[in-house]
Amino acid sequence: MNKYLAKHKMLWYNKLNEGTEGISRMLNMFGAKKEVINMKIIVTGKNITISEKIQEAIDKKFAKLGKYFADDIEAKVVIHPEKAKVKMETTILTKGTIFRAEDVEQDVFDCIDVVADKLLSQLTKYKGKLMKRNKSKESVRFEMIPEVEPQEMSKLVKTKKLQLIPMSVEEALLQMELLQHDFFVYLDVDTNTVNVVYKRNDKDYGVLETEQ
Repeated sequence: MNKYLAKHKMLWYNKLNEGTEGISRMLNMFGAKKEVINMKIIVTGKNITISEKIQEAIDKKFAKLGKYFADDIEAKVVIHPEKAKVKMETTILTKGTIFRAEDVEQDVFDCIDVVADKLLSQLTKYKGKLMKRNKSKESVRFEMIPEVEPQEMSKLVKTKKLQLIPMSVEEALLQMELLQHDFFVYLDVDTNTVNVVYKRNDKDYGVLETEQ
């Protein structure tokens, strides 16, 4: 009996030295239940019905992402038709960082898989930079994110200064078209805030309004 206890005491000691992953493996050996982490998922369908099957697929796929975030974090999913296809947009807002991914496919279930994979790729690819930015580590469970080989990041190679000119949103859209740009930064004449007009993928326009 003493030899049995000594053996398992040493085993626990070794796993403790391995950190969280070691403890997790040890608990699994003894059949301990894992903590269930539930991300709050808000699914909205625009001109499309979110069936129970679609909801279950989203819940199942995003449950795997949930372990990387705090329980109070919300994932907002919007699904709508995009011409003859379907588009899925997902936004996860944490303290200091916004994760966003979208995809357009013939099959909504393919969208679910691709978007979830894109979000996981963002977490793993930018883990190091995210850890430096989110020092409190309250929103993201970095210890749960798998390690990947660091990749060479794109470099900042040019800085351009802009003169903000007061104008309306209609004038900003016209200026953007004249410059043949995809976006244009301007000072809104009505609100006195710095806004951005831009071209959407569906060829329509959008505006980003800033606030302090």
